[in-house]
Amino acid sequence: MKKFVTKTVSSLAVLAAMTAAQVEAKEVKTINMAYGSANAGSLDPHFSTKSQDKNIFGMMFNGLVRFKPGDTNPANIEADLSESWTSSPDGLVWTFKLRKGVQFHAGFGEMTAEDVVYSLNRAKDPKTSAVASDYKSFKEVKALDPYTVEITLNNPVPSLLGLVANYHGGNVVSKKADMEGDFKTHPVGTGPFAFVEFKSKQYVKLAAHKDYFRGAPQVDEIVYSYVPVNTSRELAFKKGTLDAFSGTREERWVNRMSRNKNINIAVFSPGELRTLHLNTKSGPLADVRVRRAIAHAIDRTAITQIIGNSVTRPNTSVIPVGYLGHTQKVPQYEHDLDKAKALLSEAGYADGVTLEIIITKNEALLKPMQIVQAQLAKANINLVMNVVEHPAFHAQIRKDLSPMVLYGAARFPVADTYLTQFYESKSTVGAPTGVTNFSHCDVADDEIQKARVETDQQKQLDYWKTAQIKISENVCSVPLFEQMQVWGISQDIDFGYEFNGSVSLGPMFNELTTKK
Repeated sequence: MKKFVTKTVSSLAVLAAMTAAQVEAKEVKTINMAYGSANAGSLDPHFSTKSQDKNIFGMMFNGLVRFKPGDTNPANIEADLSESWTSSPDGLVWTFKLRKGVQFHAGFGEMTAEDVVYSLNRAKDPKTSAVASDYKSFKEVKALDPYTVEITLNNPVPSLLGLVANYHGGNVVSKKADMEGDFKTHPVGTGPFAFVEFKSKQYVKLAAHKDYFRGAPQVDEIVYSYVPVNTSRELAFKKGTLDAFSGTREERWVNRMSRNKNINIAVFSPGELRTLHLNTKSGPLADVRVRRAIAHAIDRTAITQIIGNSVTRPNTSVIPVGYLGHTQKVPQYEHDLDKAKALLSEAGYADGVTLEIIITKNEALLKPMQIVQAQLAKANINLVMNVVEHPAFHAQIRKDLSPMVLYGAARFPVADTYLTQFYESKSTVGAPTGVTNFSHCDVADDEIQKARVETDQQKQLDYWKTAQIKISENVCSVPLFEQMQVWGISQDIDFGYEFNGSVSLGPMFNELTTKK
């Protein structure tokens, strides 16, 4: 009997231990996310501007200031790592007072002015930053004391706060962590979630930052997977192994997935402006009449109807809707095949033209390009498309290998950012300072540069308007439409705030987020 009792007690003890472990496991709150990419680009927030990386950065890092959660309006920027800031009357000197006691992940200690100075200098160095051109007006960044940072500019810049926000180069990194390790695979920030593990072509795992200065997150961990096949992400969600995933940005997909009772479809800003950039210095495209013919041959309405009005937004300006400085009062090129053919004939191409271009396999760009190809063919403008993998596409267009480039981008929502990167001559691809000026556009340099240093906002807006008019008249590019961000999110997830948009292009889970 004693022996039996001993066994029974022992068994009960084991069972109790197992039950406790199971209860503990159930209490671990994990949000499983998946993005439609084969892999991470880089986990260094200053080095990568790729969409799949931005989403993670938003949960790991902070800036001196931040976009309010769920909001992309730069007018609503608020304090983040700083508590307050002031600027000199001429806009050349900015002083930020930092929060005290903010802790970096992984035991790297308190964030101080030294880390902020290091981060901003790192962001403006082309050797360590993909967005260094955004910080070329930074003359000096220095620590006045451990909790005060002073930024001195060579000239005023439009919305300085945007450059020190939780976006691209504004993300603050740990100086010590960067000096000691490989930041591209082991990033260290101050955000609500900390880096734990990276498995190439599989996932990144983040854990709750218990010492987060706004309070410990209510979710324990986030697993961010790379799943390039759309149907695989959908199937995983239906099986309950995913809580959030990037969707297909088409109306048919939204309507189909909305039938799932456990899903919320989030369609949110910023929209990525899909623009057809035309090399104004290359072959037939060097003639503005050919470029205007292309503009008249494109039917924007048909494109948006095919992709879906619920996930697109029309735009005829080279600056996205909602950006400070955007205007629709630019030359309009209505869909007119007869006019397109007449312009080609006038330019000496009565029998049409043939252009060999490069396009990515990524459906978000390939599908609209195929629609454009069919539309242009009706005007005897024939596109021979070389379809390549997405990384190869980015590499080749930056080597100026395609006379026509369909590009989609969302940037900090101020006109200067878009104009500088896509239409200022210094940003022409192939140049030492090249960024994404695929059109070799140079007609609005004067206005772009004057607007950048203009302190009178109305004059600044006028310069930006004139720049857009000149670029449109010269047809450096043909804006097609804006494609909104689309994600499927489980109804078990509560953001903890009203979610209308994200500069990180994906849902931002923070200390307020809960999961049933």
